Order: sequence, then C-alpha cells, then structure tokens
Amino acid sequence: MPDPTPTLPWLLELLRGADPVLGLALLVIVAVVAGEVLHRSTRLPRVCGQMLVGALASPLALRLLERSDLDPWKPLLDLAVGVLVFELGSRVRPRWLVDNPGLALQSLAEALFAAVAVWAVLAWLGVGHTAAALAGAVAMATSPVITMAVLHEAQPRGQVTERLLMLTALNSVLAVLAVKLWQLLASATGSAGVGSEALAALVNMVVVLAGSFLLGAGAGFALAWLTRPTRDAASGVVLQLALIVIAALLAVQWTLSPLLTLLVAGTVARARMGHRLSVLPQLGSAGAALAVLLFVSIGLLATLDGLAQVWPLVLAMIGARLLGKGAAVFAFSRVSGLGWRQALALTLALQPMAQTALLLSSSTYGWPAGAPAIDAGVWQALLIASTLLQLAGPVITQFALHRVAGEATQQPRS
Repeated sequence: MPDPTPTLPWLLELLRGADPVLGLALLVIVAVVAGEVLHRSTRLPRVCGQMLVGALASPLALRLLERSDLDPWKPLLDLAVGVLVFELGSRVRPRWLVDNPGLALQSLAEALFAAVAVWAVLAWLGVGHTAAALAGAVAMATSPVITMAVLHEAQPRGQVTERLLMLTALNSVLAVLAVKLWQLLASATGSAGVGSEALAALVNMVVVLAGSFLLGAGAGFALAWLTRPTRDAASGVVLQLALIVIAALLAVQWTLSPLLTLLVAGTVARARMGHRLSVLPQLGSAGAALAVLLFVSIGLLATLDGLAQVWPLVLAMIGARLLGKGAAVFAFSRVSGLGWRQALALTLALQPMAQTALLLSSSTYGWPAGAPAIDAGVWQALLIASTLLQLAGPVITQFALHRVAGEATQQPRS
C-alpha cells in the first residue's frame, strides 16, 4: 500500500498556491462540516469547530492563507459583524437601566474596573502608560459576535442572559469610544498644544457619540416606517440587511462609530416596531452564511507569535481583566438583584474578549500594518490575549450559562 505521507506536503503546497478567494470558500465548507461534527460529538458550540478550522489554516499552523488574504472580504466581514450587532441591539432594553439603577452602575463599573485593572497591572510590570491604556481600553469589551453565536445555539432564558446582552452592548460601545479617545490623545502626547488637543479630542468624542446615536435612531425609524406596507417576512429581512449596510457605510464615511450606530438602530427598531420586528437569528440564511465566514476569519486572525517572550503580559492581561470584571459584578450584584451564583456565571460569560475595537477600525487585516504605534511586545501580547479569550470564549460562555446559571437547555446528542 503506497505511503500517503509524501503526498501531504504536495497537497499543502497546492492549497497554498490556490486563489485566496477559492481557498476561503473551501474553508467555509470544511468549517460547516467540522462545526457540526464537533457539536454532535462533544456538544460544544459549532463556532468552536469553525474557528478551529480557520486557526489551522492560518499562519499559526498550516499557513494555507495569510491574514492579508482577508482584505478583499472585509466588507462582508464587517456586514457579518453588523448583522450580529444589530440583533444584539434589538434584544437590549434600555428602560431596564432606568428601572434598575444598580444594573446601570454594574454595567459601567465592570467595563471601567476591567480597564483600570489591566492598565494598573501592566504599568506595574513596567509597560508604558500609553500602551497600558490602550490594552485597558480594549479589555473593556466582551465579544458581541461570540456572545450572540452562543446564545443562538443554547437559547438560554433568564437574568444572567439578559444582563449579558446588556453589559456586552454597553462595554463594546465604551471600548470603541475609549480606543478612539486613546488614538486622539496619543497623537497629542508630546505636542506643544496638549491642552487644545485634549479639548479637540473631547469635542470629537461628543460628536461621535451624538452623531452615531442620531444616525442609528434614524435607521431604526426608517426601518419601522419602510416595513409598514410590507407583510412578507423575507422582505423585512432584505430591508434590515440593506439598512445595516447603509447605516454602517454612512458611519464609516462620517467617521462615526458603526458599532454604536447599529446597536442604536436595533434598539430603536425594537422600540418602535415591538413584535412586528422579526429578527431571525443572524437575519436568516444569508446572515448565517456570513457568520460562518466571520468565525473562520476569526480563526485565521489567531496569533500566538512571540508567546514565549510575552507570556507574562498575556497572563497579566487575562487575569487582571477577569478580576476587574468579577469585582464589579460581585460588588453590585445584590443592589442590582443578582445572586452570588448568578454573579459568578455573569463574570465568566463576560470573558470572551473582542478585537472589534482594533481590527474593524483598520483598513487591513495584515499585521503590523494596522497596528497602533505602541511597543511591539505589548501589541503582540494584546493580540494573543484576544486570540485565547476568543477561541475559548464559546466554551466559557456555554459553561457559564448552562452549568453555573442553569439557563441554557442542553441539546441532546443527535
């Protein structure tokens, strides 16, 4: 029987030489099968298999594709994120923050505590304050795409799930605004007019916040108005996708926050339309296909380069972020009406870390082309920490909701 081993390197070289668009399309097919097999055999979320396929094809393992090969797909990837963020916004109830001030305090505190904890521990380890501040800003965010993917599969219902949606929406917005503020202040550092630059940065933040809110509200009102004469569910999905694209493109063109815009659009659309707004998971089949492409791409963006040199910083970021979010959640658990076990579940569910604030604000996925001007070691440690918490995120979130909170119904093996 011939030995298949010599054929494997030849096959890998053939795949590496293939057109990147064809290669990514093939990866999506493999990812769908791998996700289903993994889910049926281990009950893990399907996105774990999809991200694993992407990671194996990335420079981290087989190097079938380069990160820069994702650049032509960036508009579709941004749309996939936009679909999930819009859906997240449609499931958030802002009135809850007014009715439960303890929850509002908990929402702000968990993001701020995580940022301060990461900044403090990195500064203690000798990292410059500018780089430590960027890491703290990114550490605020819980990955909205990981959160929504797990919720689609587990279908949980309960206090922890609803708070997870609320806190994920708020800390994602805070992270994007914090990163933008960091960029403006970092560019002003060392210049002669630091005071004027800081004032300009503050004005810019107000413009971004107000403009994104108004654009999102306009998109939500437009969706409510346009869907009145239509009764076909398919037409509603098309309108939602079209408005997501328009709102996101306008936000980018006007240098606003696409994430905040789409969150507000989903929230306003739900408030205006009520049960008339039928938001299918990932907005139906088209959104589901985009989601698979997104999770494969997340795997392709995985990096462990330089882990042997920066592992203390990676552990410090992950540990400080966990302690910061946990301290805030537990500190405001009683006043917000949450039990200790539920607080533990919420702390764990908030751990998936988002690279959205960094990667989706760049014009390219090729590193270090889109990297901020900070110490390379800190930047790499931040990317590795994000990689680890995104790849492990679905497992952590499912464990928190099912085992700890008891809110997810375990699906039987099939």
